[in-house]
Amino acid sequence: MYSEGELIVYGGTGVCRVVSVAERRQPGGEPRRYYQLKPLYQSGTISVPVDGKAFMRPVISRGEAEALIDALPGMGSACVHERNFTQLAAHYQQLLASHDCAEIAGLVVSIRAKKRAAESAGRRFGQIDARFMKRAETLLYGELSAALGIAYDEVEPYIAKRLGLPG
Repeated sequence: MYSEGELIVYGGTGVCRVVSVAERRQPGGEPRRYYQLKPLYQSGTISVPVDGKAFMRPVISRGEAEALIDALPGMGSACVHERNFTQLAAHYQQLLASHDCAEIAGLVVSIRAKKRAAESAGRRFGQIDARFMKRAETLLYGELSAALGIAYDEVEPYIAKRLGLPG
């Protein structure tokens, strides 16, 4: 069970702060404990049963975040060149649904490689690729921001500096 103030990754929302843990009684039902979550990078609040089936896990540690960033250059950039848009979207969605930071980082690396290849060949970058790259970056940078204790907008420059890339 998570505690008030703790940062967690919640489903496809990304990083949330546990605002409270409280018991509620549904009409005619047993009392049930709920988390009140506040997404760090979106507006609103989320109420979710403590014993529900929604995916939740703690945010990675600072050390894990730094190790992940250090591993980025060695991540394979095997691009998926699926012509069937439904299958391409399903493949990307499956990777995002893993909720694994390394998987999501690998997705960002591979889609960025695909974008560079399309641009250098004078082709258009696909809408599905663009949409999933944005979603993967949002999830990845949100968690890295929380783990490193830096602002969301500082994540990309931090990565560039750590890897010795031009900022």
